[in-house]
Parts: sequence; C-alpha cells; structure tokens
Amino acid sequence: MKVHELQSQITRQGLSPLYLVIGEEPYFRDQALSILRVAGQEKGASGSSDDSTANDSSQMFHVDVVYGDETDASEILAISEEASFFSVRRLLILKWADKLSARDGEALMPYFQAPNDTTTLVITAAKLDGRTKWVQELKKRATVVECAPVFEGQRAGWVTQRALELGLQLEDSALEILKDQAAEGLYGTASELEKLVAFMPEGHRVRAQDVEMVRGKPPGISVFDWSEAVARGDQGRALDIVAKNLETGEAPLRMLGAFLWQMRRVWKTQALMKEGLDGGQAARQAGIPPFRAREFVQQVQRWKEPHLRRAWELFAQADSALKGGRASRPKLILDDLVIQLCQATKAGPGNKALAGRTKSHRA
Repeated sequence: MKVHELQSQITRQGLSPLYLVIGEEPYFRDQALSILRVAGQEKGASGSSDDSTANDSSQMFHVDVVYGDETDASEILAISEEASFFSVRRLLILKWADKLSARDGEALMPYFQAPNDTTTLVITAAKLDGRTKWVQELKKRATVVECAPVFEGQRAGWVTQRALELGLQLEDSALEILKDQAAEGLYGTASELEKLVAFMPEGHRVRAQDVEMVRGKPPGISVFDWSEAVARGDQGRALDIVAKNLETGEAPLRMLGAFLWQMRRVWKTQALMKEGLDGGQAARQAGIPPFRAREFVQQVQRWKEPHLRRAWELFAQADSALKGGRASRPKLILDDLVIQLCQATKAGPGNKALAGRTKSHRA
C-alpha cells in the first residue's frame, strides 16, 4: 500500500503486528511512522471500546526505537516479546534495517511467522536486499508500506495537493520552482511550503518571487540562470552564481543535481525538436513553464550535442569529487566544473586545441 492508504487500513482492520515501511523517500517513511505513532495513542488502539479509558495513558503505545547498526536480533526479540507495564501495546521501530546483518535478519524469521499480538514491530529502510531469505519472509508476512520517490509526472500534483492542504494557492511560476525542488526529495519542498504559509498574506496567490524570497536567495541565481550563463560561456557570471548559492547555504550536491536536471531538460528539448516539434512545444514537453519557454529554447540552441556529452563527463567527475576525498573543498570543485563547461561552450565542437587543454587541465 501507499502511505496515503495506511490510515484507512488501520481504521478498517486495526494495527497490524508487523509492518515494513520501505522506500527511498524519507518524507513518506517518516509520515508512515507518524501515522503509526498517532494510531497507538487513539482510543481503541488496544482494541478497547470502553469510553472511560479513552484518555487513559494505558491506551497509548510504549514506543521503543532501535537502529540496525546498533542492535541485534536478541535485543529486537527481547523488546518485541516483553510485556509493557505502562501501556497495553508496544510499538518497536527498527530504523536503518539495511544495516542489520543477514544472520540477525534470519534469526528474526520465526518471529515474523508468529509475532507478539501486543507488539507492533515496524521495520523501516530505504532499500533492502530482496535476495536474502529474511527479507523475503518479512515481505511475505508484513503489511508493506511503499515509500518510493514521487515520479516526474506526479510532482506537480503532490506540490499542489500539499499547498491546498496548507491553504496556499500557487501561480504556475511558483509551482514550477517547487516541482523542480521536489525532484531532490520532498522534505525541502514541504519546508518551503510551510514557510510560505507564514509569509503570504491571506488570500494572495504565491508567485515565483515569493518562493525565492522565503528561500532566502537573491534574484538571478537559480539553476536556470546558472545554466544560461554557462550556455553563453559567461564564466564570471556562472562563478558568481555558484558563490552566491554556497553563501546562502545551498548544499553542493544539491546544486550539482539541479544543474544536471536542467541539462536533462535541455537534451530532451533538443531531441524533441529534432523529431519535428517547434521549440515551444518541445520545451513544454520537457517540463518548462510557458513563461520561460522562449528564453529556454534560446538556451537550448546554444548547447551543441558534443557540449552536452562533454558536460555529462564533467558532471560525473564533479559528483565523484564531491562524494570523495575532495568533498571538503566544494567551491573549488564547482568552480572547476563551471570553468571547463564555459571553455567547452566557447570553443565550439571543432576546437581540438582547447579540448586538449581542457583535458590537460582536468588531469
């Protein structure tokens, strides 16, 4: 089931003794855990229908949290099978279950087959190895809550729905910024929406500049501006955008991911134009809002295929550096990326001399 189906499942059937909350979107994983925690505090969580006990603390979960890299099967089993003196039910959450050893996982298999009726064991992880016996048994026995990332075509819908829940109305330009941010995970976007609730006057529609304002960024340093500067070979402007993003606290890997996402849209637009679509249609199909389609098409036309292929190599190198031994110097890594990209776009695909210098510089 999906996270939004979990509450109705609990309402219909009550709490299950065993849950697997799995998927790479931490926002959804935490949302599922929150639903389970609240369910344990509500009247009837223990199966009682006595109104006199509705506010009794004995109706609440006793909650324990353990971590896969700090626990083992013996501790998990001991907690799961222990009767709580303070509540009717116990909620045991095992986080980072992917860190649990295969031996400990297999030791839990008998418990999966016959879980304690007074305990709800919730096992959660971004990923688990489905080839292992204990994971196969867990998926077979548990109520599985899927927490996969939101796909590209679903992001606008998720942002719009969350905005409506908070009482916000978004203009298309604001929606596009927040939708793009959602590609990097929902927590950041959810946080921006919550800040907008406090920032926006009641009844006003949220504009792109409102989103930028609550993000604490000066205008003109978005990923769109960054890629435009690089496409023009404007090295100084591109380096300035990098510096200002870092000064505002933007994470280097997130910056790189946003730039890569923009380059994918450039490549997709080029491919659609080669298939016969006009620039505006191609840009819209690539996810560019109408108010930016014209300038985006101009940017796309500056990028030639050899430049894009070279950019992919440079992105891979920068990603490896940001995750490796040079991660303590993110500005140098991003500056180097910008310089090489600008050199490539200025040189043109036929300039072998500069390509050689760029390769030498990289080495």
